[in-house]
Amino acid sequence: MLGMGLAALDGTIVSTAVPQIVGDLGGLAVFSWLFSGYLLAVTVTLPVYGKLSDTFGRKPVLVAGVVLFLVGSLLCAAAWDMASLIAFRVVQGLGGGALQGTVQTIAADLYPLKERPKIQAKLSSVWAASAVAGPAAGGLLAGYADWRWIFLINVPVGLVALWLICRYLVEPERAGAGLRAGARVGVRAGAGKAGVRRTEAHARVRAGAGTGTGAGKTEARARVRIDWAGALCVFATGALLLTALVQGGVAWPWLSAPSLGLLGGAAVLGAVTVLVERRAAEPIIPGWVWRRRTIAAVNLALGALGLLMVAPTVFLPTYAQSVLGLGPIAAGFVLSVMTLSWPVSAALSNRVYARIGFRLTAVLGISGALLVLLAFPLLPFPGEPWQPALLMLLLGAALGLFQLPLIVGVQSTVPYGERGTTTASVLFCRQVGQSVGAAVFGAVANGVLSARLGGDGDLDTLARALDSPESLPPATTDLLRRAVDAAVDYVYLGAAGAAALALLVLLVLAPRRFPVLGEEKQP
Repeated sequence: MLGMGLAALDGTIVSTAVPQIVGDLGGLAVFSWLFSGYLLAVTVTLPVYGKLSDTFGRKPVLVAGVVLFLVGSLLCAAAWDMASLIAFRVVQGLGGGALQGTVQTIAADLYPLKERPKIQAKLSSVWAASAVAGPAAGGLLAGYADWRWIFLINVPVGLVALWLICRYLVEPERAGAGLRAGARVGVRAGAGKAGVRRTEAHARVRAGAGTGTGAGKTEARARVRIDWAGALCVFATGALLLTALVQGGVAWPWLSAPSLGLLGGAAVLGAVTVLVERRAAEPIIPGWVWRRRTIAAVNLALGALGLLMVAPTVFLPTYAQSVLGLGPIAAGFVLSVMTLSWPVSAALSNRVYARIGFRLTAVLGISGALLVLLAFPLLPFPGEPWQPALLMLLLGAALGLFQLPLIVGVQSTVPYGERGTTTASVLFCRQVGQSVGAAVFGAVANGVLSARLGGDGDLDTLARALDSPESLPPATTDLLRRAVDAAVDYVYLGAAGAAALALLVLLVLAPRRFPVLGEEKQP
């Protein structure tokens, strides 16, 4: 949870310190890359770390991720200009990718099916606490100390996390990729002998590897192959695609040469990646993550979740400030209520899926989310703050029933040696969906504003103008607020479409009963 907290807090603590960072280092025109660079690095490395954790174990990947994240944090604190800070944020993101995917995988390794929702809910509570505490901590450190402390504060937290991981997480020895499937993680609880769990498969690995002079063990390890060519192709393809999605319509027009060049390059590299991965002995993204119905359905469903999450996380704060006239803190509270109901709903989801199964629980959750998203455009103008807050509370409860059963369910359908790749696959699809959603819904919002205002509308420009409504004529203020209200309404309708897509995927593609392995049986 401390390791996950590093990545979760970093995503929110930096945002409130941007004015101080820009005032010190300059680079206003490119400051958005502080977030885009980090997001790119996290997203494109998820599949790589997933495969590495299946090959070499979770612990070395998690330790490397924490160390890389801390090194990036120290470098960010020592940055001398905006270009260096962006580069060091990418280094942080390279560590953040290991943290996000590996922690989720370890939770599935350590806890049986019945207990998994509780630990996943605790992990969700880390994100909830970060969403509330991050902006406040960032503002306090930047305002009363120095913005560099928002990165230095990661160091003590990360060192404690690193000590706990090294001290208490014990994995069986790895003896090659071919012997992974039955291995299980052991945990050494306290300082004593109790708590170390090893499976018969691990005993067999050790017995086989230890025969004679140990040549069997050496030979098994020699068979492990790293698909570095595939990793490079995945990284390059993801970098081009996400750069096009993040910067298109912002840094340059969608139909400009940079956008078309990046999208075309991503398409070509995507085709090359497919060819490389089909020939690789141990591909980074194996074909079975799309050939198996359960995994493919969860990939697509969580990709749609990434799409719809753009509406509340990106556009709701603008709506709360520009339409409702709230300040930044109050606007953040309207959104944060979703992070309060989400982990509670997730923690209780096992009582639902234990009775009706993973698929039907997720169907109920996304159906509820669809109704909430459709209700948002029905809110009165300008309305009261409690109205969108109530909808966000309901949305968090619905999505807790949707996301967690899918993640727990899909992790339970694969053995240990495929769990890291599977977890990384679904998280990667969600991240890509969020990037696509930001690009698509941003274009939708700006298109609605242009139609309403009879010209080139831009949501960010209007939001800045409405920060000081007293400087505008009342009629102009009302016109702009209604335009922003209409734009956000259309975005929520688009998010409802993404929810409907997820529902369709679950009904059509997902099996009625997830093929859970071994002792982890569902009704």
